[in-house]
Amino acid sequence: MITASIVLYNENLETLKKTVDSFLKTPLKKKLYLIDNSSENILEKYFLHQEIEYIFVGENIGFGNAHNLVLDKINSDFHLILNPDVEFNSDVIPNLIKALEDKPTVSFITPKVIYPNKENQFICRKHPTFFDLINRKLKISNTQIIKNEYRDKDLEKPFYPEFIHGCFMLFKTTDFKNLKGFDERYFLYMEDADICRKIEQADKKILYFPNIEIIHQHRKGSSKSLKLFFYHLSSAIKYFLKWGF
Repeated sequence: MITASIVLYNENLETLKKTVDSFLKTPLKKKLYLIDNSSENILEKYFLHQEIEYIFVGENIGFGNAHNLVLDKINSDFHLILNPDVEFNSDVIPNLIKALEDKPTVSFITPKVIYPNKENQFICRKHPTFFDLINRKLKISNTQIIKNEYRDKDLEKPFYPEFIHGCFMLFKTTDFKNLKGFDERYFLYMEDADICRKIEQADKKILYFPNIEIIHQHRKGSSKSLKLFFYHLSSAIKYFLKWGF
């Protein structure tokens, strides 16, 4: 049994349909939770399906807080944290489960992530430092970016990075619930970095598994919107006050 949750906020309908269809094609017993933080309920009518539960929040309560709304609902073996702009084949989740289920110390697994043009997304990172976040914006040191993104490794082989960007995180449900989900102090951004820290603190690991790949549009909102940039900055401050600079 697998469950999945997608947090919505004024999503593009056609993009979201592709993501939902990708999940529903998975040949396993499953349930999808769509958690809508939008102010108007205009999407629910498009997703009336026996394997979907639509939760209309009516206000933007944030990414982590919204995902946590289903913590008490899920009793699956695996739970997928999924972005609304991802596409994948029907065999992706079953193959990831096979790779995950015989690894008792691994909390979640993530496949290789590519852009629609097939270019690789560097989703594996070292734990972020204050300098890393500044460096990504100002490009002070390209060498540090390469090191931070593990570009000096063979990224076609599975390994255990410190942190994986969270567009597709396939958790063992028990581990996700034991972690109490995401830290709700982050409104948007850094929740994935934080939960990777909590996993490490619990003496568990995360697995990057590039044998399987998915497509992610990755809109990079904080680099295009001043409002989203300040959300990112606020979350970064909370992260470093919690975990150190």
